[in-house]
Amino acid sequence: MQKIYLSDSGPKVSPAIYGFYRWNEVKNDAAQTMEKIVNLCLELGINTFDHADIYGDYQCEELFGKLISRKSFKREDIVLFSKCGLVTPHADLPEVRINHYNTSKDHILKSVDNSLRRLKTDYIDIFLLNHLDPLSNVEETALALQRLKESGKVKNVGVVNFTVFQHQLLASLLKTPIVTNHIELNLLNTSALDNGQLDYIKQRYMRPLASAPLAAGRIANGTDAQAVKVRSKLETIGKKYNADIESLAVAWLVKLGALPLIGTINEQRIRNIANAFTIDLDHQDWYELYAASRGEL
Repeated sequence: MQKIYLSDSGPKVSPAIYGFYRWNEVKNDAAQTMEKIVNLCLELGINTFDHADIYGDYQCEELFGKLISRKSFKREDIVLFSKCGLVTPHADLPEVRINHYNTSKDHILKSVDNSLRRLKTDYIDIFLLNHLDPLSNVEETALALQRLKESGKVKNVGVVNFTVFQHQLLASLLKTPIVTNHIELNLLNTSALDNGQLDYIKQRYMRPLASAPLAAGRIANGTDAQAVKVRSKLETIGKKYNADIESLAVAWLVKLGALPLIGTINEQRIRNIANAFTIDLDHQDWYELYAASRGEL
């Protein structure tokens, strides 16, 4: 895959990104599974990996750091995302009673240091806030991000699931640009096209990162009316392109300029997503799929 700029401010990333956001479901042989998945991604040209402090029950960063320390690949050959903001209960965190957000200055600075230690790296290419805590002092939040950027611990700043107004608020307080907003976007959830998120991302000269590009497997296996209708349309149009329906569903996102954020550990599904970049989806085929998603067919 040819690397592309995430925004007009950089950095370059692979056009598909692998994220570990569903790794709480990986209960056995997580280390071996991660090595296999990472190697597959690199084989397919996916060199960009998305972490968070909480992913994999707070274990994914450490497992990935062991891969780096074994020199399975060069640190400079990959792009690392990590994030903080969502805090979840864990046996090692007895003080955490409930899922909540924390984007305070102290929490951000501590989280970055912990992520660097676990990932065994000196810097994070893109550090993101996972939602915005309405109780945190936003000016101090911005100051912490600015300090991290200036220190070199963080090369770029991004956000996750920010509304347009939250995005505008944080951007107004930062001297460094926000380079991405992770949003849920797929053929079964097109709300970002209606609520202004996608338009604002493009206004800021960024590419949206589409999490759950295959709707957590619902596009292929969902039994609800919307999933059945969209799948039927994908099967019909897929014959024209000789393409798997999952590849076609991701090609629909790519046509929007979005970068799919892969979360599955299913190797064939990862390959299907990578194959999406070989499909040049026709303009009207795109709209036919969109109409099926909205129940207009």
